[in-house]
Amino acid sequence: MEKRLLPVGIQSFKAIREKSFVYVDKTEYVWKLTHSGLSYFLSRPRRFGKSLLVSTLECYFSGKKDLFKGLYIEEKEQELGDDAWTEYPVIAFYLSGGDYNSPAGLQDRLNNVLDICINRYHLNKDSIKADTLPVKFLNTILALYEKTGRQVVVLVDEYDKPLLSTMISNPEQEEKNRELYKGFFSILKDMDDYLRFVFFTGVTKFTKVSIFSDLNQLVDISMNNEFSGICGITEDELLTNFEPEIEDIADEQGISRKECLAKLEKMYDGYHFSKNGVGVYNPFSLLSAFMNKDFNSYWFGTGTPDILIKKLQDSRLSLPQITDGVEATEDELLDYRVEDQNPIPLFYQTGYLTVCGYDSDFRLYSLKLPNDEVKYGFLNSLIPSVLGSENKENPVSLRYMLMDLKKGDPESFINRLTSLFAAIPYPEGKAPEYEGEWSRQLFLILSLMGAYTSCEVHMATGRADCVVKTPDYIYVFEFKLDKPIEDAMQQIDDKGYAIPYIADNRKLYKIGIVFLTEKRNVSDYKIS
Repeated sequence: MEKRLLPVGIQSFKAIREKSFVYVDKTEYVWKLTHSGLSYFLSRPRRFGKSLLVSTLECYFSGKKDLFKGLYIEEKEQELGDDAWTEYPVIAFYLSGGDYNSPAGLQDRLNNVLDICINRYHLNKDSIKADTLPVKFLNTILALYEKTGRQVVVLVDEYDKPLLSTMISNPEQEEKNRELYKGFFSILKDMDDYLRFVFFTGVTKFTKVSIFSDLNQLVDISMNNEFSGICGITEDELLTNFEPEIEDIADEQGISRKECLAKLEKMYDGYHFSKNGVGVYNPFSLLSAFMNKDFNSYWFGTGTPDILIKKLQDSRLSLPQITDGVEATEDELLDYRVEDQNPIPLFYQTGYLTVCGYDSDFRLYSLKLPNDEVKYGFLNSLIPSVLGSENKENPVSLRYMLMDLKKGDPESFINRLTSLFAAIPYPEGKAPEYEGEWSRQLFLILSLMGAYTSCEVHMATGRADCVVKTPDYIYVFEFKLDKPIEDAMQQIDDKGYAIPYIADNRKLYKIGIVFLTEKRNVSDYKIS
């Protein structure tokens, strides 16, 4: 059987359809959007198919019906009779690429899009000339309407890229980019008579960007149940469209189809963007896994935004809270304020937290890390900031630590843990406290172990601090700071932490470990 083409990283609907790449039909959503309203905003994480969706909308409004053969929207268009495949003038701003740190970067990008549109539709350049870029945009829309006799479609993909890419590295330029937006897109405010459809996408919805104050007609569908599957790949879409790829990766990995599906789900599924919406897989990671026939962390290979790490460092949110789950209101999740110290909305909008429950009484969303790719990718990205840049090889050290546990050698494990902490640099005169840096470091080390074996970490929750299960052994750990080792062992017995595992055939170890503030490392331990 000839190998099928998978559109990994391809954002052009035209290219996918013309070159016969596998395409998951999302045109039902396109039909609903374009025939139920005028102006929309959609927030989704990076690499989730936003650009492909915008490209699909552009092709649809451009009347390229040949690209839609066999898709849902073809049948719906046939029902329109003479009004089928009406062509509209389109201005499409794809903003994911560009140097937005340079003074004229964003202005040049917007201006270039307008120039391309002017040339494509052979507009009279003299009638469009203007002293300012916003007026040029306004004149272009009016000229398109006058020449074609049809309303104009405005598509803006990744509107927030010029802001996110400058927020940390160049805040002065970020403010200038924000000001440019204020004048540019605000011209759409009172132009309903000239507009057929307006669609914005982005990772983050900045409440102080005037797009959302001036353009209050934009309907935010980011948490709408009806559009929850508009980006990403649902379980049904996976099973309907990728059966050959499922078989291929299962054969390559030497596992059953059932095991393969379970692994795909554990690694790449789990995203929910509304309280009752359908769950989706990360499309970039899923397609990359099929292409490489391996279960790697592909999404994280494209980079973790620095702003996330900085926001977490500046907040009071702890690592256990991130991994165990947090809560937020809908208003908090939809609107992001740069000055807000609460990182939860940003973590949600960027795909590092996802909806896992909803309390209708208090209108509260429960959020968690969606899958193992996100969990361990995120934890690994914290190593330089939490454990120090010298500990970049920690994943390797952790694997050796787990090899010790798999061999039944807990003393060697503790020696390696001691070495890890000895390599962590601390500011002179500043010793970590349990509730602060020390607990973050220990929690990160233990959590990262879960990437390689069954490891449950519950710091200060009334349960054993850590339980590690290997094929032959079970380890119940209790950690103390500046306390006698007997306190750790006594707590394991008094709280019955080991009782759930007594009937297990594997050898059970109870281990107490004491850290000393003055030493900044392990000072004592006991194994029983």
